[in-house]
Amino acid sequence: MPDLPTPKDAAEAALLAECQDTVLSYAALCAAGPEAAARLAAEAFAHGLREVRATGPATARPPSRLPRTALLLTAVRTTAAAWEDGGQGHALDPGLRQWLASARAARYTGPPPRRPLALRGLKDMQEPDAELLWLADVEVLPPPVVARRLGLDPATVSGELAQVRRLFRDRCRRGHLDAPPAPPCRGYARLLDAVTRSPAADVPDDLSRHLADCPDCAEAAACLSPHDDRLPAALAAGVLGWGGLAHLERRRRAAQARRAAGSPAPDGDRADGAPDGGHRPRLVRGGLLATAGLVSLLALTVTLVTSRGTTDDAGAPTGTAERGPAVVPQPSPPRADSRPTPEAAHASAAATAPVAERTPRKTDPDPAPQGTATPTAPTASAGEPTAPERAPAPDPGTPAPAACRVRYDLVNQWPDGFQATVSVTTTRALDSWQVAWAFPDGQRIGQMWDAGYAQTGAGATATAADHNASVPAGGSLSFGFIASWRGRNAPPDGFTLNGRECESG
Repeated sequence: MPDLPTPKDAAEAALLAECQDTVLSYAALCAAGPEAAARLAAEAFAHGLREVRATGPATARPPSRLPRTALLLTAVRTTAAAWEDGGQGHALDPGLRQWLASARAARYTGPPPRRPLALRGLKDMQEPDAELLWLADVEVLPPPVVARRLGLDPATVSGELAQVRRLFRDRCRRGHLDAPPAPPCRGYARLLDAVTRSPAADVPDDLSRHLADCPDCAEAAACLSPHDDRLPAALAAGVLGWGGLAHLERRRRAAQARRAAGSPAPDGDRADGAPDGGHRPRLVRGGLLATAGLVSLLALTVTLVTSRGTTDDAGAPTGTAERGPAVVPQPSPPRADSRPTPEAAHASAAATAPVAERTPRKTDPDPAPQGTATPTAPTASAGEPTAPERAPAPDPGTPAPAACRVRYDLVNQWPDGFQATVSVTTTRALDSWQVAWAFPDGQRIGQMWDAGYAQTGAGATATAADHNASVPAGGSLSFGFIASWRGRNAPPDGFTLNGRECESG
């Protein structure tokens, strides 16, 4: 962890402990490497604490209504902008450097009415309400943990969260209607307001086309949507700007990892002396692994003992001094059907048919040894060994095992865009990787995390980042992206890993 600034009281110490994981996670997205991320997080903490102190109750300035966790995260973005202006841009992610020079970044420092709607709506709420919304929807913390942080009743926190979500939409609705829209958007402001008031309302075609072409109105549609599952993406993208959706995806993965480990709360949220919720599951998993190991050892012992008592094909007992060391059979890969393997079929035919009656397979790629110039081997009499034959060629009808298996998940979708993740499991160890696919409906990638990307027409390619280039055999790689769509958003197809076709599943 980076060297954090010295807190001046217990409240600041608790804030640093609770937020250090999420701040460092976002700093890692913004920086070019681990060392730069640690420095960026430390400077962001110092900047954020100064902002918290400047807007505290003891000062003359009105308190900032941006929640403290979001304030520290936006301090990462502010610090990164200062690095770019101060000649330290080489330590930042190249995508962030491009974004800092764009008109989208200028909105965060421009006139308040032109700033992102989610940012305005969140700052227009009371700080405890905004903190509750951010911790539950963006940090993906369980309700009991949120209640403990904010001093709320765990039995009623879910109901309060539902009220806060409605309040956020109301604040965004007011901000959307009060801010003067751009001339092309004036005819759609009221229509968008009416459509987003009902979950079952259909989006008119002309409004749908406008949302696909206007980022500001699409942003407003995400904030005003009556569907709760769209609020996290609207909050993260609107408040943080660059990397907001990638940060949200990382927080979701961290929450899933905690649940899998049996610990619903981050380390900073467990009270001193409280038992770790993952202790018992770890003991259970350890016991299961030990049991599985004993069963495997027993099965191996039985196999070895049984093999010493078997006989060979000639009827002689195995294990004699004349025989060489036994060859351990290798398991065959699983097959999609129940047909016997070509080797098994060939062995069966050898046991039931004379050699003279065997003919080469029509699919044999090299039929020369069975040509007419070569004499046919005589038929073996009973009990006499026959000359060894060349193994037949693999059956072309049996598909080879796929090199990878891919899973495509549509995480979120709004009128003009969507968020998706791709997970690929590989059967081979990789030192680097490249995943390619094709979009069927003209989707266009706008941002990707945990991978670099390129797109030409319908074809898209994701290339390994430095931190996830190596993948062990049987391991998985994953990345996420934001893309635009219009009319139809069918899943992509034709996934390949380093040029090899992948199965979907």
